[in-house]
Amino acid sequence: MKKFLLLAAICCTLPLSAQWMRQVTPADTLHSTVVLPDGKVIFQIYAPKARTVAVTGDLPWDKPVIFREMPNGVWKGVCDGLGEGVFRYRFIVDGITVQDPKSPQAEDSAALVTVGEGYVRDVPHGALAQRWYYSKTLQGMRRMHIWTPAGYENSKAKLPVLYLIHGGGDNDASWPTVGAAGWILDNLLAAGKIVPMIVVMPNGTINDVPNEVPPFAEDMFTDIIPLIEANYRVIAKPEARAVAGLSMGGMETMEVIFRNPDMFRYAWVLSSSLMPGSDLNEEAKRLDIAANVAKINKLYKAFVFTQGGPADIAYQNCINTRKFLQDLGLKFDYMENAQAGHSWTTWRADLQTLAPTLFK
Repeated sequence: MKKFLLLAAICCTLPLSAQWMRQVTPADTLHSTVVLPDGKVIFQIYAPKARTVAVTGDLPWDKPVIFREMPNGVWKGVCDGLGEGVFRYRFIVDGITVQDPKSPQAEDSAALVTVGEGYVRDVPHGALAQRWYYSKTLQGMRRMHIWTPAGYENSKAKLPVLYLIHGGGDNDASWPTVGAAGWILDNLLAAGKIVPMIVVMPNGTINDVPNEVPPFAEDMFTDIIPLIEANYRVIAKPEARAVAGLSMGGMETMEVIFRNPDMFRYAWVLSSSLMPGSDLNEEAKRLDIAANVAKINKLYKAFVFTQGGPADIAYQNCINTRKFLQDLGLKFDYMENAQAGHSWTTWRADLQTLAPTLFK
């Protein structure tokens, strides 16, 4: 594209988009808010070079929160007197007001800048909805975003479904914002390049678990797919289901596919691999990949790996995974659609290229 949309956001920086080459800090396991049994709230932020930290928002003015720096660079303060309810807050670090980087809603409010013509055009637009649900698998409330195509409300047709997963450090709001998924799909549909479909963008991030990939797959099988098929006009058949994910979401895509290959007929693994640093033979045994290869080769209409070129930080890991799976007999396609590294520029281009191949 000569002109394209560059969405500059915190959520598209490399450490947040991937699990590779990531420096471990106390922020990784930090809970920025902890509600104590007596109703007091601990506010915490990792700011090792800060001189002062405070918190502001819907908090009691007569009881200012006093922060103290811990030896590991975490600043901690206790708030009393909030009562029950929902409260807005922001940290103030050295006089600068900042959003809580550890809040689940942090990516939702990331700033975006458009360079060039962008993706928002004068075409019929679909609807983008937030959907909350109780996950029996994870025993808590979860959120997903769902795109329905223009005209869905006035139609009685049942549609196929693409399940589209973000990467590590992001959440279900990432594809609709920095990923421009809804706008890309609007434009493709208006141009007659894709068939009408529903696109479900679940939250692949699960906090406080050592490896979120397996429980996410279970949530897909037990909670997400049944909810979609019970509440939307969809074709509840394998040939009308596709799953795709980038970076960590690519690992979750393979987890879903290899654990239940009968459920889908399309899969995209974008800038990803089997778990980096793992024993691939052990992963193959755990996922029973060898036993599923023949079934996937026979049933799947598309199994695609993509990369953002040699600058993609998942590049070598993906090479290793592709060779390993190829040696097991798996048939797949491979492309380097955009030489933009491990970035949303690559993944937006992937969506534009691959969406027109679905459900035809």
